[in-house]
Amino acid sequence: MQSPQTPRTTSVAVTRGVRVAVRSQYLPSRSNPAQRHYAFAYTIRITNEGEATVQLLTRHWIITHADGHVEEVRGPGVVGHQPVLRRGESFEYTSGCVLRTTRGTMQGSYQMVDEHGQQFDAQIAEFSLEMPHSLN
Repeated sequence: MQSPQTPRTTSVAVTRGVRVAVRSQYLPSRSNPAQRHYAFAYTIRITNEGEATVQLLTRHWIITHADGHVEEVRGPGVVGHQPVLRRGESFEYTSGCVLRTTRGTMQGSYQMVDEHGQQFDAQIAEFSLEMPHSLN
């Protein structure tokens, strides 16, 4: 169990054989605390551990700032791609998020479709976006 001062900057969720692993980091060079502009990068690796080939169609993010402000983001694919993953294949990408607070969380899902036309939501477990030492 992590202490309250240790950010959970990684997460893993597996839905119907689709593993979504996330790690996040604060980007001081792209942040401007005087303007309440805190930039973060997150890298996601999507791995198909199931039997059927799957394709990522859309994304849905819920971004929660420390002050309670919530944003929802929906759109096609990820970083301009709608990857098709056969059994054992992975797709990794890095993207970013800007908060108006020193910390927050993200969670969400990818709408997937398998080779049989069955759609399902692959969960993205909640992870933290935190400026180092922001809880001190």
